[in-house]
Amino acid sequence: MMLINVQAIAKIYQIGKIEVSALRGVTFQIAKGEFISIMGSSGSGKTTLMDILGCLMRPTRGKYFLERQDVSQLKEDQLAEIRNKKIGFVFQGFNLLARTPALHNVELPLLYNNTPKKERRERAYQALQSVGLEHRVHHRPNELSGGQQQRVAIARALVNNPSIIFADEPTGNLDSQSGEEIMEIFDRLHQQGSTIIMVTHERDIASHAQRVIHLKDGQIVDDEKKG
Repeated sequence: MMLINVQAIAKIYQIGKIEVSALRGVTFQIAKGEFISIMGSSGSGKTTLMDILGCLMRPTRGKYFLERQDVSQLKEDQLAEIRNKKIGFVFQGFNLLARTPALHNVELPLLYNNTPKKERRERAYQALQSVGLEHRVHHRPNELSGGQQQRVAIARALVNNPSIIFADEPTGNLDSQSGEEIMEIFDRLHQQGSTIIMVTHERDIASHAQRVIHLKDGQIVDDEKKG
């Protein structure tokens, strides 16, 4: 099943009187269940592409179909609904609420769609259990290691059973051992059928994906699949 269909996506930023092209006619498709890594140097357009795919930003030109729906022209409230229901985000900086226990951090996406309290708690606990943190549900971020904080962030991304998990440099703030442990979780999620799109500049991290898209100057220069 085709999950994502991107057709000639372009993104132009207006900086004063100067136009900067971050993406220059990018076209590709992603099937349900794929594990994709997007690579490229600084300024290649990979973050802009991730923001468009994650419905955080609209393209200047082109079409973006997510589950056959053209989301490239949707209004902000419609994009917010898609982000809440269909997309899970994992960021380099974890983005956890500092004074809030792990369980409540994971519950947050469920608050926005008015999930009943009992169900919220159960689903948040199950998500933490799936990343091996059921014994840390009441710990705040400052009581957790970097790797554990990223596990909480992954649990939060999973709690709504999203169609896609987006991971932006998910191991960037971690030591190599913690990074490998996080990638083991992504590997397992992929094996269980999750669709994962990950931005990274590290080749060893990108090697976990079954397909690597290389960007340069806002264009795809290579799209390599394993096997």
